[in-house]
Amino acid sequence: MTIATPPPPGRHDLRAARPWVGPGFTEFVAIVALMMAVTAISIDNLLPAFPAIEARFAVEDPNRLQLLVYVYMIGFGAAQIVYGPFSDALGRRPVLLASLAVYVAGCVLAMLAPSFGWLLAARVIQGIGAAGGRVLSTAIVRDRFAGREMASVMSLIMMVFLIVPMVAPAIGGMMLALGSWVYVFVSMLVLAFWLTLWFGWRMPETLHPEYRRPLSVRATAQAVRVTLANRVAVGYATALGLMTGCIMGYVGSAQQVFDTGLYRLGALFPVAFGVVAGAMGAATLINARVVRRFGMRPLSHAGVAAFTAVGLAQVAIGLAYDGRPPLALFLGVLALNQFLISFAMPNFNALALEPLGAIAGTASSFLGFYTTTLGAASGFLIGQSFDGTVLPIGLGYAGLGALALAVVAWTERGRLFRSVST
Repeated sequence: MTIATPPPPGRHDLRAARPWVGPGFTEFVAIVALMMAVTAISIDNLLPAFPAIEARFAVEDPNRLQLLVYVYMIGFGAAQIVYGPFSDALGRRPVLLASLAVYVAGCVLAMLAPSFGWLLAARVIQGIGAAGGRVLSTAIVRDRFAGREMASVMSLIMMVFLIVPMVAPAIGGMMLALGSWVYVFVSMLVLAFWLTLWFGWRMPETLHPEYRRPLSVRATAQAVRVTLANRVAVGYATALGLMTGCIMGYVGSAQQVFDTGLYRLGALFPVAFGVVAGAMGAATLINARVVRRFGMRPLSHAGVAAFTAVGLAQVAIGLAYDGRPPLALFLGVLALNQFLISFAMPNFNALALEPLGAIAGTASSFLGFYTTTLGAASGFLIGQSFDGTVLPIGLGYAGLGALALAVVAWTERGRLFRSVST
């Protein structure tokens, strides 16, 4: 037995038949962006605390500190497969609020950590809690929007989401200035409480009653089969996962590259990190403005192709300078590539979910699990290859970019850059 996804017009009719009673567009984008931003905050504002954590727990290998990022992503990726089916059965609101409670528990356990192993376990729990925001933010947007409109909204959300890395390391640095790395987790607690109050007060249930699904292994398995049978969903999710691997490889290595290992920027580390994040934020804003005109496919295909080309340039520059190019040159090329990746990732996300509107929660959950797991594994390989040079990042960008471009070509049966209804 298979589940046929209802045609898009039917879903549009359901949205039109139920007037929106929630926050206005700007506030809606801000709330959903904050749901996604929990993940970025939980990673990026901890980066400046790595040296303090290393000293507190006598971590001998600096590369082990990257586990604070990657174990978080393991919990984050694995838990996503649970939230979607629950939200399709119970609704978005109760599941999101429950996930925030898990996240808060992880924060508290991290603050009480007596050992590095305990801290890693707490980070897994944090990731499990944060996964709810990742899955449900996408599902809530899909509940309300479709096609190019959805891509535009996702780009705006990603723009707000990407502003976070510009300020998160600085926030982490300020927390450290108060006297302890523990205060970094206090800032995460404050964010979680703020989101809980704002979402609980202003965001209504977005799942239409006719799209509620029974909470059962059989129903979930059927929805997963529908997802896996869709070439567009699987192809663009795979490309998104590979692009996510580039981001995770960079984030995992950033503290060593900019702060303690290569360029030794110290207190200026958040500035360098913010420059790169600012390039991503600018690109997502541009994407949100132009995607309605040009369509998701041409923009994302051009973005990943150009990203791969610049990745090859990163490798060439790294080799030319024995893996240690001047900071300004490295920052410029890296920022350019982060700019280009932001034309691919939001559109890949929307394209993967677009054909699966009737099972948006479960589809978002499964695809989120898949893309995050693929991204974390790919990023881990890049991060653990750090050897005191920028070559692993350049090689990772060029290799994963080329793979993503090949997957997109397979998905579209070789017809790249074409403009269709989406």
